[in-house]
Amino acid sequence: MLRDIPTTLPDTPLLNAVDQGQPLRELNQEQLLQLAEELRAFLLYTTGQTGGHFGAGLGVVELTIALHTVYNTPHDRIVWDVGHQTYPHKILTGRMQEMHSMRQAGGLSGFPKRSESDYDTFGVGHSSTSISAAMGMALAAQQQGIARKVIAVIGDGAITGGMAIEALAHAGHVRPNMLVVLNDNQMSIGHNTGGLATYFAKIWASKTYIALREGSKKVLSRLKPAWELAKRTEEHMKGMVAPGTLFEELGWHYIGPLDGHDLPQLLQTMENMKDLEGPQFLHIRTMKGKGFAPAEADPVGYHAVNKIEAVPRGPQQALPSPGPKRLKYQDVFGRWLCDTANTDQRLIGITPAMCEGSGMVEFSQRFPGRYYDVAIAEQHAITLAAGMACDGLKPVVAIYSTFLQRGYDQLIHDVALQNLDVTFAIDRAGLVGQDGPTHHGAFDLSYLRCIPNMVIGAPSDENECRQMLYTAYDHSGPAAIRYPRGQGPGAIIANEMTALEIGKAEQVRKGDRVAILSFGTLLPEALKAADALNATVVDMRWVKPLDEAMVLKLAAENQLLVTLEENAVAGGAGAGVNELLVAHGLTTSIMNLGLPDRFQDHGSQAEQHREAGLDADGILDAVNARLHAIGLSTTAVKRNAVPVTG
Repeated sequence: MLRDIPTTLPDTPLLNAVDQGQPLRELNQEQLLQLAEELRAFLLYTTGQTGGHFGAGLGVVELTIALHTVYNTPHDRIVWDVGHQTYPHKILTGRMQEMHSMRQAGGLSGFPKRSESDYDTFGVGHSSTSISAAMGMALAAQQQGIARKVIAVIGDGAITGGMAIEALAHAGHVRPNMLVVLNDNQMSIGHNTGGLATYFAKIWASKTYIALREGSKKVLSRLKPAWELAKRTEEHMKGMVAPGTLFEELGWHYIGPLDGHDLPQLLQTMENMKDLEGPQFLHIRTMKGKGFAPAEADPVGYHAVNKIEAVPRGPQQALPSPGPKRLKYQDVFGRWLCDTANTDQRLIGITPAMCEGSGMVEFSQRFPGRYYDVAIAEQHAITLAAGMACDGLKPVVAIYSTFLQRGYDQLIHDVALQNLDVTFAIDRAGLVGQDGPTHHGAFDLSYLRCIPNMVIGAPSDENECRQMLYTAYDHSGPAAIRYPRGQGPGAIIANEMTALEIGKAEQVRKGDRVAILSFGTLLPEALKAADALNATVVDMRWVKPLDEAMVLKLAAENQLLVTLEENAVAGGAGAGVNELLVAHGLTTSIMNLGLPDRFQDHGSQAEQHREAGLDADGILDAVNARLHAIGLSTTAVKRNAVPVTG
């Protein structure tokens, strides 16, 4: 897939000049068009070198240039939604020379980040937040008497989110001076109406039309029948040629749709709209992956790309053996979902716009009548599932851990309170790597564990994930199974599905003095550390309910208990073990290992685990330090580990 991406640095004289301080406003139209070509070429090259989000950035090259040319940034505020499309923005705002560090530890974030640049006015990672944030900035400028323009850039997917709709409605009521640019690249809002729509868009954006429109309001408002007729005529004209009536009804002055790759037209329209009062809405049409044929043909496949790795050359440099293929956890889930749907007609699959990422493509194709992508609407996804469960269906909600946070009230009130039979397949639990803190699944065990009626499982490998999903689905009530991003350790996955005993752990290694209670996929690291410590290791499997008998047995047999989880320590699985010991009046020494009490920056998953002390060396160091602190020798440790199976 990456073979067509250039691997040599392109010649970019104008882009270099901008990076060295050349103001965009000093470039003529021909130079701005050349700049667009250079920016697109440089983006292709650098993303190939680092990996990262790809297609969305190619689609907003002209828009980004227009925004930074027309508006006085960073004094004027540009608020991007989601952030996948902000690589061109970063290149044009003083970070061109740092693009080689994109999404790497210590390098640039893959998303807007306030601490990274004054041009990044609002940190994002989740969708549908831009209009609310931009509106807050516009009202803040108004309150403080600051002459400032505020622009929100939102995609046609993100605008489906309930928060965006709420902000549109509120802005129509309080009428802040702001602009929303709808970057429509999926044809989800209206059809392209061609030259006539562009013609009327130019008229509606012109200063002459605006003056006539506002002047007519003043005159015709005194003659109510004439004013109502004029208003209906204008709306009817717009309704025939553009999908703007909805936004006009919400109180926005709508312009569009325009060709988002026609840079001269964008510049002219934005200049015309810049000084308008009240909420303004500019609808542009773009092509995701614009300018790179493979991405234009496959915008989903080229949404993001991996780093181009150097290929060994010469007869002495043989490629390494690929070894057995390991499945990603999302694919384990997708296979389980199809297998279960094949035997149970009640199963319904629901996702909030994460079909590919959650491994649901095959399910959507094989069972289209039982598949619901609700768009970026996590709250709706959960209550939709609750309604289905009320009337005899068995919904499975596939959702990222970080996105489930957005539907927390619905999870509590609509599902758990009513003890409804909804299964949650929670993907991207724990540290996710290069997407960074906005996407880490750091809190799900903490926020789920406190909810009554919830069953929570944390499998340690691919086969356990499959069997645990089956167990959760078979359970009559709300159940959540959480698993990480990426591949598992390579466990053999049994085709046959067998229900596991809920709340029952499994001891996998017998040792002495120290017991490691592992929740989830950190089990291999726990076993490595245990080999050096001669520690007992237990695959706890279930966070709620806990295997109380196992915990009490381990407390009686060992001098130190160590809980291990890829979740925030506060309120997590380890906290549940602490509570159990306190409830039984036990004073066994215990140490909770998990994610640190801070937002962990982007980098590789291995780097993040090491930084958090959740790799084998980190576990070993932490346990030895605690043994020393409580007066136990860290050297007189047996080496005769006894594996336990079954």
